[in-house]
Amino acid sequence: MQEVSRYAVGLDVGTTTVRCVVGHVDAAGQTPTIIGVSEYPNNGMRKGTVVNLVNAAQAIDKALEIAERMSGHQIHAATVSVNGSHVVGMSSRGVIAVGTGGHEINEDDLARVEEAATVVQLPANREILEVTPRSYQLDGQDNIKDPIGMTGVRLEVDAHVITALGPHLKNLLKACEMTETVAHRTVLTGLASARAVVSERQMENGVVLIDLGGTTTNIAVFDEGDLQHVAVLPVGSVNITNDLAIGLKTDLDIAEQVKIQHAVAVPKLRKDNKPVVVKIDKESHEFDPSDVDMIVDARLEEIFELINKELKSIGRAAKLPGGAVITGGGAQLRGIEEYAKEALQVSARLGVPTGYGGVSEKIANPGYSSAVGLMLLDLEGGAGTIDQRKEKSGGVDIGAMIGSVGNKVTGIFNKFRS
Repeated sequence: MQEVSRYAVGLDVGTTTVRCVVGHVDAAGQTPTIIGVSEYPNNGMRKGTVVNLVNAAQAIDKALEIAERMSGHQIHAATVSVNGSHVVGMSSRGVIAVGTGGHEINEDDLARVEEAATVVQLPANREILEVTPRSYQLDGQDNIKDPIGMTGVRLEVDAHVITALGPHLKNLLKACEMTETVAHRTVLTGLASARAVVSERQMENGVVLIDLGGTTTNIAVFDEGDLQHVAVLPVGSVNITNDLAIGLKTDLDIAEQVKIQHAVAVPKLRKDNKPVVVKIDKESHEFDPSDVDMIVDARLEEIFELINKELKSIGRAAKLPGGAVITGGGAQLRGIEEYAKEALQVSARLGVPTGYGGVSEKIANPGYSSAVGLMLLDLEGGAGTIDQRKEKSGGVDIGAMIGSVGNKVTGIFNKFRS
């Protein structure tokens, strides 16, 4: 059967900004070409959850409209980010009998045992977002990475299960529905970013992905190629802006410009100690750089203490040979890699999406990591051709979407097993 062109869409619904990336793969290529990129301010969410459906839907709609105009592709569906401290991860085990002693393990057996791992005691208002296998056990032999083709009668899986509050997920999907866009699947922001900027080698050696967002910070820890831990911390770069506004006794717009233009994570990166000057509406505002540094450092210290606390909880503090990959909009703070290296006692680098054709210069920014990762996952999840896409028509069944999107066992990082 002849291959046809495929389009994939990543929709990162952030608290402060909605970003959309459209990728295209033709019959001859595997690496997607970036053909559409957009972002639009979002004031319909707080700390990763929808608080105003209309405003959130408007921001999503505007971002999609801009991406459609750039790409020339009408968007009917996307892989969508989910965020917020209501998202939590937990360990789980699944066990099944696979038949007689001569039975060879196949894909159906893996699907069944991973489904068994989802049979966990959850509150009625929680939904399973993702189940990622860490290792399998077959008739007592443990630490098996891929049991396909092996023979046995009892198959077990050690898995990491990610859950989210159902009402929050439902509101996010409702906002998408209001724009007549179907969510192929929902993926935690940090996992999407990891897909875009963390290498297979780093995941094998042990790495922490840190996505510094506007009002949240996502962390995802990988080791031996498997997801070990996720957490969403309720603090982000907007908190730095708020702290500057309070500490410098100025308004938020000026504080934001101070952060963007003059803030540094490591004070020694300043070339001089001249006053920090910001011009808005032809009016100059002057601040002492030592005041700016003290305010920024206090908030960064809090954020990285929380990150270290999560790493200590799983015995990985200062024990990640693959280091830390810092990404997200907040990662644009100058010197953040050096700060992370000192605070976490591991190597650190900035995570930026690279290696794509098309308008790739528009995504060469850590703020686009999640949207690019979502686009890649959309492509890997079977995003269709133009003529295969569902025509926009209202009345999407949100309950059905929760069932198919929230409870689907997807195995985002199974690509590293092949």
